[in-house]
Amino acid sequence: MIDPTPPPTRGPVRVGIDVGGTFTDAVAVSATTFALLGQVKVPTSHDHADGVAHGIMTALERLLDDIGVGADDVGFLAHGTTQATNALLEGDVATIGIVGIGTGYDAFATGRLRSLGKLRLDSGHRLPVRYTALRDPEDAAAALAGVDRVLAEGAEVVVAVEPFSVDDPRGEAAVRAAAELRGVPVTATHEITQLYGLGKRARTAALNAGVMPRMLRTADLVESSILKAGVSAPLMVMRCDGGVMSLAEMRSRPLLTVLSGPAAGVAGALMGEKVSEGVFLETGGTSTDVSVIRRGRVQIRHAELGGKETYLSALDVRTVGVGGGSLVRLSGGDGSGGAALTDVGPRSAHIAGLPYACFADPAELEGARLVRVSPLASDPADYAVLDTGGRRFALTVTCAANAAGLVPEGDYARSDARAARAALAPLARALGVDVDGAARAVLHRATERVSAVVEALVRDYGLDRDVCDLVGGGGGAATVTPYLGERTGMRSRIAAHSEVISPLGVALALVRESVERIIPGATHSDVLAVRSEAEQAVLAQGADPSGVEVDVTVDPQRNLVTAVATGATELRTKDRTAVTDAGAARAAAAASLGADPGAVTEYASNGWYRVFGLLRRPGGPFGRFARERAHVRVVDAEGVVRLHSADARVDTLTAAEAEGRLRDLVAERTAYGDGGAVPPAVWLLLGPKLADLSGVMDPGHLLALAATEIGRRGPDETVIALMETRR
Repeated sequence: MIDPTPPPTRGPVRVGIDVGGTFTDAVAVSATTFALLGQVKVPTSHDHADGVAHGIMTALERLLDDIGVGADDVGFLAHGTTQATNALLEGDVATIGIVGIGTGYDAFATGRLRSLGKLRLDSGHRLPVRYTALRDPEDAAAALAGVDRVLAEGAEVVVAVEPFSVDDPRGEAAVRAAAELRGVPVTATHEITQLYGLGKRARTAALNAGVMPRMLRTADLVESSILKAGVSAPLMVMRCDGGVMSLAEMRSRPLLTVLSGPAAGVAGALMGEKVSEGVFLETGGTSTDVSVIRRGRVQIRHAELGGKETYLSALDVRTVGVGGGSLVRLSGGDGSGGAALTDVGPRSAHIAGLPYACFADPAELEGARLVRVSPLASDPADYAVLDTGGRRFALTVTCAANAAGLVPEGDYARSDARAARAALAPLARALGVDVDGAARAVLHRATERVSAVVEALVRDYGLDRDVCDLVGGGGGAATVTPYLGERTGMRSRIAAHSEVISPLGVALALVRESVERIIPGATHSDVLAVRSEAEQAVLAQGADPSGVEVDVTVDPQRNLVTAVATGATELRTKDRTAVTDAGAARAAAAASLGADPGAVTEYASNGWYRVFGLLRRPGGPFGRFARERAHVRVVDAEGVVRLHSADARVDTLTAAEAEGRLRDLVAERTAYGDGGAVPPAVWLLLGPKLADLSGVMDPGHLLALAATEIGRRGPDETVIALMETRR
């Protein structure tokens, strides 16, 4: 968890800025302690001549002034933006000129891409597409003529498309060169993804191109402003998968910033709250974004945009139309009883243009009547609000949570309990219950859909409920998360500084790159090459080599090899004076295991991690006949459970012997069944790094990747191996 107390001495700071639709939030975090040093909020400057860049600079200047540091003290600066998302939502995209390359069947296949002009964005607008064919890209004059044709038809950006460019990109490269001669932005499909599937690849590239001109203008303005302000740290931008990328990378793939808003909040939960297994709920005034962290990793899937799947790897986030400002809906009855609570939301106090009742003066609510309204002309007239005769107030989820006493002291959503209970009194009379009953009825109904989504995610991702936490973020965190924890029986907490969890996530996020390749019959060298490509990509964006972690997954059914690399732009040496001692680490493991600390065994340690375990037999009528299983918890230096297993074996090796010993251990613990050999899931603890090899099913690939990780350690260095039998 982020320490809310600023350190006594000045040091390098990390700055995160989140550009929202209404406000731009900025925070500064100590680079050595991760303590929150300061936060500011300014209106987002959509209408300024410099666009949102003006608001970013205003927020940065005010923030640095507030905490008393200079521009040269900023060691890391990143921002998240909704610009690309809003462009797609509002249909504010550039006209796209597609140059389809090929002859014969290839020409027929690319010609069908004219249909991308029928793709409807969420605004209802169609994707503006112009198309031309190019038979011979090796003819530079022909390539230039093709680009000129789409420009003459109004295209503002060019997309180069060839059916098998992932294998041979020369044709797309020729169109790129022609577009660059004309000085127009250009996207080639092989630069967006190396996966096959012409339609999906072209669709992703076209959407990337559509937001490119707008994002390039903003990038140029922000970069020049940062330089004028004297900040020498490279500017990073939030990605939709929970990491950050360099500004140069954003210029070529701006689509990666789409849906980055929810990703910033999850990054805050992952890095700031140190969540290793849990469901993160970011609650605003109108909606709640629900996402998953499993075994210390965010969960990713290919996003749908315009109702179609793309190759954009984004956070798996489910949005539910319930937030702190959601309005109560009633049917039947009158102010003296007989009414029924039918729903909460989707309309909010913001849409109705009404203040929250719980933030009113309690005296003003005396004698208030419950009336029903239509927030918008097209809405049913069943939304309940309070009428005092002179003003109207919204009855919201925030009012109910405060009336029920679930919003903690000092929380962003906290109100005067007297006002909250006065606000719920008319509703309680209409429902024929007391105020507590009315408040809990509202919260129960409000969390109904959120609970269903949480349960689905727990089931879909196989989360371990014994160690799973519900973590709330956003300004409305306390209005949903505490009651949801009661309802589901899961542990729940509100993130520190939950109202600025998104800019905190931006400030703490790691550089990230994901590489996907379709490789039938992938060899060890193929898998290592994909791993190396991901690693080199984050190094090229400034990640410190000593801290880069690469997770590799090999899906033999789809012939898909995926490598995700993460790393910090500087070696983040957090203050080691606050390292958790052995007793506290044991207590954390015991709490996670639901056991007495004295019953827990320490299996291994390396100065950065301690590994604890507890032998248990499975429950049920036949449990006494089953073998004992080692329930394992890996606790890091800050006392956070980073990895858990219900059945693992732990071995402590030296780097010099590890490669040979791992080969023997993997062979010994490989299971055999109808599907053939199934090696154990493997994790390696190597100094501060936790290498996750659990996504690799082939023993040869597994050992090759392990050798790469171990080969970088000194021969006498400790290597801790955890192996979990797959079932």
